[in-house]
Amino acid sequence: AGMQTVRQLEFGLFDFRLHAEYSPQQGPRVAETLAEVRAEVSVVPAPTFNRFPNSFQHVFSGGYAAGYYSYKWAEVLSADAFGAFEEHGIYDVGTARRFLQAILERGGSRDAMEAFVEFRGRRPEIEPLLRQLGLAA
Repeated sequence: AGMQTVRQLEFGLFDFRLHAEYSPQQGPRVAETLAEVRAEVSVVPAPTFNRFPNSFQHVFSGGYAAGYYSYKWAEVLSADAFGAFEEHGIYDVGTARRFLQAILERGGSRDAMEAFVEFRGRRPEIEPLLRQLGLAA
């Protein structure tokens, strides 16, 4: 779970940096940016023949430009929301009602963070996801 999580962080950081640091004067720094991200977060070095960016369609043609992080963010929100059920009992009617009213009924009619805070009573935390992945200290 740890290696897979680090790999997803690598993808997200690479995506963010490609879009945040792009300079028309300098041009794309795809290989350099990936090397810098990998130096920061990779545990196992990629082989020199690796051409991962050539097939990373999410970033270049999949509509996720600077949004790849949303996969991991969705996991954070999901694990933390489920944590409320773990804390109060998986079949707790009050928790289910709060989830229904704060999240499901409102849908996209308001800011997602406001809905989450209404349900959980606080902003999202990473600990529930780390616990689910078996990575909690």
